[in-house]
Amino acid sequence: MAAAPRRLLLPLLLPLAWAAGCAASLGGGWAAGALPEEERCTVERADASLTFPRFLQRFAFSRPVIIRGATDNSVFQALCTKDKLLGAFGDRLVRLSTANTYSYRKVDVPFQEYVEHLLKPQDPAALGSDTLYFFGDNNFTEWGPLFQKYVPPPFRIPGTRGAYSFGIAGVGSGVPFHWHGPGYSEVIFGRKRWFLYPPDKTPHFHPNETTLAWLHHTYPTLPPGERPLECTIHPGEVLYFPDRWWHATLNLDTSVFISTFLG
Repeated sequence: MAAAPRRLLLPLLLPLAWAAGCAASLGGGWAAGALPEEERCTVERADASLTFPRFLQRFAFSRPVIIRGATDNSVFQALCTKDKLLGAFGDRLVRLSTANTYSYRKVDVPFQEYVEHLLKPQDPAALGSDTLYFFGDNNFTEWGPLFQKYVPPPFRIPGTRGAYSFGIAGVGSGVPFHWHGPGYSEVIFGRKRWFLYPPDKTPHFHPNETTLAWLHHTYPTLPPGERPLECTIHPGEVLYFPDRWWHATLNLDTSVFISTFLG
């Protein structure tokens, strides 16, 4: 793997600078971004008519899918506005992780400090080890009443149980390529762009390079046949990824999201 260059071109800096000064609200009080979606979605989509036998036969063990309309999380979304979360959890500690493939550094800060001072657009020159990301490591005793209002995706792989990981992240942030067991990811506010490779096709990336840097350095050099499956999910959509599939994410707006890991 080649080392990730730290200097980016000016065209990359402009949209992030615009996003930093953008006063537009996305909904729920969270800031909208300026990063574009992909030209076309290459992940298969399904709607609420998808049956469990069909899910098992076509997707559960072989390919990702985006499902829309399978659940109604309007109540959970109403509890995840910026004002509601700050009012309920502002003084509670949240544990932040570094946004690199092998995250070891953890930092505990009050949730209000994270939202008001650390939840900002990704610095294009920053490495993953310098980027703090709120996702998982939640205190389920304190956050439990919130998670009880979440309606998880309806399908489980036989023999597994679901575990939640809740996150909030700024424009241009994300996690670089990694893999683990199967799971779902749902966006509550914002847009999240996904990049996915099957287990037998290891992507070319540096583990300490942010997804934003990879998108501008490596992605344009990939031949069409070596590009990942990709798509952007919006509120009300759930992406399922099978076991051991490589995936990376990029938050196109300030995003509130929750994943259900099956293990």
